[in-house]
Amino acid sequence: MVQIEQLAARTPAVSVDELLKGFYPSPRFGEVSFASYRPDPAQPSQAHAVRALESFAAGVGAGDGDGFFKRFFGKKQEASRAGIYLDGGFGVGKTHLLASLWHATPGPKAFGTFVEYTNLVGALSFRKTVEALSSYKLVCIDEFELDDPGDTVLMSRLMRELADAGVKLAATSNTLPGSLGDGRFAAVDFQREIQVLADQFDVVRIDGEDFRHRGLPTAPAPLRNDELAHHMKAEFDGKTVARDEFSTLINHLAGVHPSRYRQLIDGIDGVVWRNVHTITEQAVALRFVVLADRLYDKDVPILASGVPFDQLFTEEMMTGGYMKKYFRAVSRLTALAREGQNHEPS
Repeated sequence: MVQIEQLAARTPAVSVDELLKGFYPSPRFGEVSFASYRPDPAQPSQAHAVRALESFAAGVGAGDGDGFFKRFFGKKQEASRAGIYLDGGFGVGKTHLLASLWHATPGPKAFGTFVEYTNLVGALSFRKTVEALSSYKLVCIDEFELDDPGDTVLMSRLMRELADAGVKLAATSNTLPGSLGDGRFAAVDFQREIQVLADQFDVVRIDGEDFRHRGLPTAPAPLRNDELAHHMKAEFDGKTVARDEFSTLINHLAGVHPSRYRQLIDGIDGVVWRNVHTITEQAVALRFVVLADRLYDKDVPILASGVPFDQLFTEEMMTGGYMKKYFRAVSRLTALAREGQNHEPS
């Protein structure tokens, strides 16, 4: 028997402590380590990145207490910066290494995606976020990218103040720090903020095959509405499933802060969506990307009718400034849809 709920009926209330407790690697990277990373012998930069991160981990919590401005404007000799920044394409193991760093260092510490940190600021306020994270020894930021001027100024200030408080920073991205924001907005007008960000990181390049060149995987064919119940019983018997009309879920997400999406899907073993349609509004699409990331983090299988996930976003979105986010979301939703159709209905 399947226990059925609705995400659209959930409105999680989350305290500050609960929000901060959610900043840890997803179960996919729950037990990784530097030793479990397998560098490609043909790409020496991968082994170099492991050594660089191991060295960086040894300095976390060392208690030197030097802030960013003291290091930057103080003595002339070269000093290690507050952060380390892993630059490389998709599929080279950046998140694996970042999570390994998190596991290898003492707490308190935080691990989250760039979007999760901007959402945290939106939920708590900038000052309360700085106060909460300033006592941490390490803040890890996965998938670092600047999408708009507001994020540029916000993250520039946040990283600067955390570094000044002695917090070590680690980030991953597909873009070098000095090029953040290129193609997204008038980045030239925000070079000061972008440079402040870049100045706080030592960059480690990780080479390898860039999975962006492989294109999107083929999405499984959507189910018919009259097939959903049979597949749901076959796949999720004895489990808890969130079953929603897609349009109702989309509307509901507008009233739930993205920082709470992790709690929104808490206890859910699978999701079933009726009548998936192409999202045409950018704000709605970006919210849905956050939900897709949280579902992927928890490996929640999906059953869906309507359009296939490779038609979830408009062509303009898939070629615009946020295309990396949308490609990642489609890829992840496609993987979860494949998991949701593992069994044939009886």
